[in-house]
Amino acid sequence: MKAFSERNPLTLAIVGISVLVLAFLITFNVDRLPVIGSGQVYHAKFGEAAGINLLDYGCIRIFHPRFVGGVVDLYEGLRDGDDDRVVHAYEVWGFKGLKRELIEGTDMLVIRELTGGEGVHVVLEAVGARRARGGALSILCVWRCVWCASEKGRHVAAVKSPERKKLVIVESPTKMRSIQGYLGDGYEVLSSVGHIRDLADKKDIPAELKKTSVGKYSIDIENGFTPLYVESERGKKTVAELKRALKNADELLLATDEDREGEAIAWHLLEALKPKVPVKRMVFHEITKDAIRAAVDNTRELDLALVDAQETRRILDRLYGWDVSDVTRRKVGQGTSAGRVQSAATRLVVDRERERMAFVSASYWDVEALAASGEESFATRLARLDGAPLARGTDFDDAGQLKKAVVVLTETQARELAAAIEAKAEATVAAIEAKPGTRSPKPPFTTSTLQQEAGRKLSMSAKHAMGVAQRLYEKGYITYMRTDSTALSTQAVVAARTQAVALYGDKAVPANPRSYRNNSKNAQEAHEAIRPSGESFRTPSSVASGLDRDELRLYDLIWKRTIASQMSDAKYETTTVTLEADAGGKTASFTASGTVYTFKGFLEAYEEGRDEKRGEADKAEDQSLPQMAVGDVLNLRDVEPKGHATSPKPRYTEASLVKALEEKGIGRPSTFASIIDVIINREYVTKRGQALVPSWLAFSVVRLLEEHFADLVDYDFTAALEDDLDAIARGEQQRVAWLNEFYFGSENHVGLRHILDNLGEIDAREINSTRIGDVATLRFGRYGPYLEVPNGDDTTRIVNVPGDLAPDELTPEKARELIEAPVAGDRVLGQNPENGRDIVVKDGRFGPYLEEVLPAEPEPAPEPAPAAEGAPKKRTAKKKVEAPKPRRASLFKSMSPETIDLDTALKLFSLPRTVGVDPESGVPITAQNGPYGPYIKKGTDSRSIGSEEQIFDITLEQALEIYAQPKYANRAATSLKEFEADPVSGKPIRIKDGRFGAYVTDGTTNVTIPRGQTADDITFEVAVQMLADKRAKGPAPKRTTRRATTTRKPAAKKK
Repeated sequence: MKAFSERNPLTLAIVGISVLVLAFLITFNVDRLPVIGSGQVYHAKFGEAAGINLLDYGCIRIFHPRFVGGVVDLYEGLRDGDDDRVVHAYEVWGFKGLKRELIEGTDMLVIRELTGGEGVHVVLEAVGARRARGGALSILCVWRCVWCASEKGRHVAAVKSPERKKLVIVESPTKMRSIQGYLGDGYEVLSSVGHIRDLADKKDIPAELKKTSVGKYSIDIENGFTPLYVESERGKKTVAELKRALKNADELLLATDEDREGEAIAWHLLEALKPKVPVKRMVFHEITKDAIRAAVDNTRELDLALVDAQETRRILDRLYGWDVSDVTRRKVGQGTSAGRVQSAATRLVVDRERERMAFVSASYWDVEALAASGEESFATRLARLDGAPLARGTDFDDAGQLKKAVVVLTETQARELAAAIEAKAEATVAAIEAKPGTRSPKPPFTTSTLQQEAGRKLSMSAKHAMGVAQRLYEKGYITYMRTDSTALSTQAVVAARTQAVALYGDKAVPANPRSYRNNSKNAQEAHEAIRPSGESFRTPSSVASGLDRDELRLYDLIWKRTIASQMSDAKYETTTVTLEADAGGKTASFTASGTVYTFKGFLEAYEEGRDEKRGEADKAEDQSLPQMAVGDVLNLRDVEPKGHATSPKPRYTEASLVKALEEKGIGRPSTFASIIDVIINREYVTKRGQALVPSWLAFSVVRLLEEHFADLVDYDFTAALEDDLDAIARGEQQRVAWLNEFYFGSENHVGLRHILDNLGEIDAREINSTRIGDVATLRFGRYGPYLEVPNGDDTTRIVNVPGDLAPDELTPEKARELIEAPVAGDRVLGQNPENGRDIVVKDGRFGPYLEEVLPAEPEPAPEPAPAAEGAPKKRTAKKKVEAPKPRRASLFKSMSPETIDLDTALKLFSLPRTVGVDPESGVPITAQNGPYGPYIKKGTDSRSIGSEEQIFDITLEQALEIYAQPKYANRAATSLKEFEADPVSGKPIRIKDGRFGAYVTDGTTNVTIPRGQTADDITFEVAVQMLADKRAKGPAPKRTTRRATTTRKPAAKKK
C-alpha cells in the first residue's frame, strides 16, 4: 500500500469532493432514508400561553436536531403583568432554503405538543419591544432562542412573539403620556424634551475650523451659510435612547409641534437618528383621541420650506446678535446685547419714554354739576359757552399747543362761571338725542391676543401666560397655543353655539355661524385659533379638579372668549341730553350721556379688556338717565369748577407692547414672550406695576444702534425681515440667496458685513451721555447712571441718581434739586471716644456709609545733608509705605443718613459683635451683616438670622438654639411648586424658596431660577430641561488657590 504522501493528488481530491457531496445530500434527506430517518416528520402545535383558547395553526415542519445550531438560554422575565405583551407574529425557520412560515397570533405563544422522536429541537426567532412597568423608557430586546424536548408531549416553553411598533416622537414628557394613552400598545411614544442640537460652542469646534467663520459663528458663511450643529449632553442621551427604540420600530412618526420650530425639531431628529424605516410627519392642533387618531391616519412628509425658514431665522439671529452685541459690549458695557427683534422692541419702549420726556403739559378748566329730575340725578359737564366748544385734553398737542379753535377757561373764569350757575341753580333740557348701536364679539384668541388679555385681566406676563397655555395644551385641555389664525373648525363652531344656547338661551346665537377673517399670510402654520379642545367644550367647573390656579384662570378666559365669539351682537341705545343754563349773561351748555343695553348678547359671556389711553379722563362715566322731555326744567346742584392737565402717552405694558409689536410686524407672536423676557433680564426695562420703564442703559444701547446701525433697528426693516422669513416658509424665496443678500449686501440692501467694516470711530463717552437741559449731563457708567455737574473751574462733580427715578422724571428741575440737596457726607456725627477721631456719614456710589476720619499725616522729615565728596554712597532700597485706610461701616437698610446718630454709628463700627463662646467647641460666635443679610458665624458655619436689629440683640442662648437646628431650618425654605417625578432621577421635582432665591430641585440636583423669571414661569418641561442641563455640566469645579513659589538665588559669595 502506498504511503498517503505518495498517492495521486487528483485522485484524492476527486474522492474527497465525492464524500462531501454525499454527506451534503444525506443531510437534506436524512428523514427519508429507510433505516436512519424512516421518513418521519415531526409536528408541533401552538396555542396562546395565557390559555384562553388553543389555536391550532396546522403542522409546522420541525427538523432533526443534528442540523440545528447550539442552544441559547431562554429569555426570562416575561410574566403576566408585564407591559406591552401584544403579539403581532412569530417566525419558524426551516432549514431547506431557509423557508419562513409566518403565523399570526396574540399574546405569548407556547409549544403545547410535540409529535416525534427524542431530541427534537425547535428554532424560533423573535424581535420585540418591552416597556418597563410604570416608565416611559423602552427596553429593546432581540431574542434568538432554541428549545429542546427530550420526551413526547413535554410543555417546553412560553415565548413572546416578535413585536414591531410604530415609534412616535414628541417634544415633552407631558405630551408623551397623553398621546400614548390615545394610541395604545401598537405605538411607542417617546419624548425628545425639546431641542437635541444647537449651534456648536467654541469648545466643540474642530481645531482646523477655528480660524474660519465657523470658529466665530459656528456657521460656514463661505459655503452656503452651513451651520455646525452639535448634540448637547442631554441630547446625546436622548438620541441614544431613541436609536435603541428605532431598532424595533417598523415606522417613525415625528409628532413635534406643527409650527416652524416644531418642523425644525423634527428635521434635527431626522438628521441625528438617520432612521432606516419609513418616516412620516404627524401633526395635530389638539391632544384629544379623535385628533391624534386623525393625525396618524393623515401623515405627511417633512415640510423642508418651514425648516428652511426656521433655520434661516436661527442663522440670522446668530449673525446679527454676535456681531452687533460685540460692539455694544465694548462701547456700552459688559452684559449688554443686541438682537434683531429685542433691539427693535427696546427702541419702542425708549421712544415712548422720549415722547414722555419731551411732552409739555397744558392745563384747562371746565365746570361739572349734578342735574336732578325729581328724585333722580345725573352728572353733567360744561361743553359749550355761548355756542363755542370748551377745550378738552385731545385739543392739545404734545407740545401743549392747541390744535383747533376752542375756548380755554382759566381757573378764575371757571370759578366765576360756577358761581353764576350755582346762583341760578336750574337748567332747561334743550335737546335729547337717542342713537341705537351694536357691538360684535371679538374673534377667538390668537397667540398675541391671548397674551394681551392674560396681561390685562389676569396680570400675567407674556411668558407666564404662554407657559400656562403650554401646560393646558399638553394636558389636552386647549388647542395649540402658537397660532395667528382666528378660524374655528366646524366641530368647534357647533360646540361653541351649542354651549351658548345651553347657558344663555336660543337667542344667544345668531342664525348663521360666525367666521373671522385671517389677516396673516402664514397664520403661524397652524389650523385654528386657541380654543378648548374636543368636540364638546368642558366647562371650567368640570375641569377645576385637574388644573392648578393659573391653569384654571387661563382656561376660563379661553373658554369664555371662544363661546362669546359665536354669540349674538349686543344691542344698546345711547342717549345724549343737552342742558342750557344762564351763567351771568352767557349761555352755558351742559351735556350728559347714558347707555342702556337692550340685549346683552355676547356680553353675557365675555367682554374684552382695554389698555389705558390718553384723554380717558375727559370721557363721562356711563350712567343711567331718567325720563326727560325737551323743555323740562332741572335743578342744578354741586356745581364745581374742575381743573385738568393733559398727560403724555402711557408707558407700554406687556399687553400693549405685544399689540404694538404685532401691529408693526416685528417678530412673531410665538416669540413675543421671550423677547419681553430678554429685555427685562438685560435690565433694559423694569416693571413699575404693569408699566415697562426703560433704564438709562437702554437709552445708551438704543442710541448706539440708531447712530451706527440705523437700518437694523428700523421698524420697517425689521418687519420686512419677518415677511422675508414668511416667504421662505412658503417656498417663495431661497434660504442661501437671502442670507447672502442680508450679510454681504446687494443693490437694495447695504449688508451687515459692510456696516461692520465701516463703523468708524465710536465715542463711547458720548454714546453714554444725555443732556438734562442746561443743568447737567447724565452719564451711564460702570456702576450705573450719575449726573456730571460742572463746577465752573473746568472741573466737575458727580451726583448720584436714585435708582427708582424714571428717565422722564429726571427733568431739569429734578436734576437741580438733586444737585442742590445737602450731601450726607458733609455731616459730622461726633467723635469716637476711644480715639478722638471724627465720624462722618457719606453718600457713596453704592449708598450711604460711615467713615472714621484719619488725622492729617505729619510733614515728612527733611532729608539729611549729602555726605562729603569722595565718600562712597550707600545703596538702600526705598520701602514703599502704604497710606493707612480709614475704617468704614455700611448703614442698615432701615437706617437713613439724615437721621443716624453717633451712638448708632459707634454700634455699627463695633461689628462684628461677639455674641459669646460655644460651650462645646470653645469657638466664638459672632453676629454681623453681609451682602445677603444679617447672620451669625461660628468658625466657618454661618446661619441667617431674622433681622438686622437682631445683630445687636441676639443672645448666646438664642444663637445656640439656631445652631442646634438643621442648617437652614430657621429659614423658610418653603416649597413653591411641585411637579411629577423627573424622568432621569425618578424623584419628584420641586421649586423651593432658598436663601439666594427660588430654585428647582429633584432632591439631588439644584438649579437656580434665572433672574427675571419666577416660579410661575417654570413648567414641568422647563424644570426637566434645567435639571438635565445642570447634570450635563457636571459639578462645579472646586476653587483651588495656588500659592506662587519663588526660588531665591543664593547670595553670591564674597571674594
